[in-house]
Parts: sequence; structure tokens; C-alpha cells
Amino acid sequence: MNSLELLNVYEKVAHITAEMLVAAQSNDWELLAQLEGDCSTHVSTLREFEGPSELPADLKAKKVSIIKRILADDRAIRDITEPWMQNLANLMKSSSTTRKLSQSYGANQMG
Repeated sequence: MNSLELLNVYEKVAHITAEMLVAAQSNDWELLAQLEGDCSTHVSTLREFEGPSELPADLKAKKVSIIKRILADDRAIRDITEPWMQNLANLMKSSSTTRKLSQSYGANQMG
């Protein structure tokens, strides 16, 4: 894969992460998960084909700009999803504790 093709893959990743951010802002977790899978596929392609190469200054600047956009969107997505995931974990922990208490003490309540 040549440098221009790799830049095209970076652009696709940037486009998908922008869509992921919109999905996260809309609380569309299903779409976010789907887009995350699409993004992962492209990132795997980058990992497979990216290697040390000298890019002309303009392409290098473009690549850096794309990566900065991806990282900014990723940070914004994490800012939205991490508190949501923590709340979900707390709910699950609470539900599990309630269920354990019910199993432990609920049987003793029967008179």
C-alpha cells in the first residue's frame, strides 16, 4: 500500500471517528458500537501496512492533521462514554448486590 492509499485510510478513520462522536453525543450506543467495529477494521489495515516511510512535507502535514482530528474526536468520545460506562458499572454492581442480598436473606423471610 503506498503513502497516498494509507492517507486515504487515515481519512476514513477520521470520518468514522467524527461519526462516532455524533453517535456518542446522541446516546446512540448501537451505532457507536457498529462504527467502532468499522474503525477497528481500518486501524488494523493501518497497522498492517504502515511502516517507516518518508513523506513529502505537505503529505506529512496532512497526516499529522488527520491524526490530531482522530485523537481529538477520540478524547471527546471518551469524555462522553466513560461516565456513562461508570454509571452502568455502578448499576450492575448495585443490581448484583441486591440479587445476592435477596438470595441470602429473602429465603429467610418466608414464614
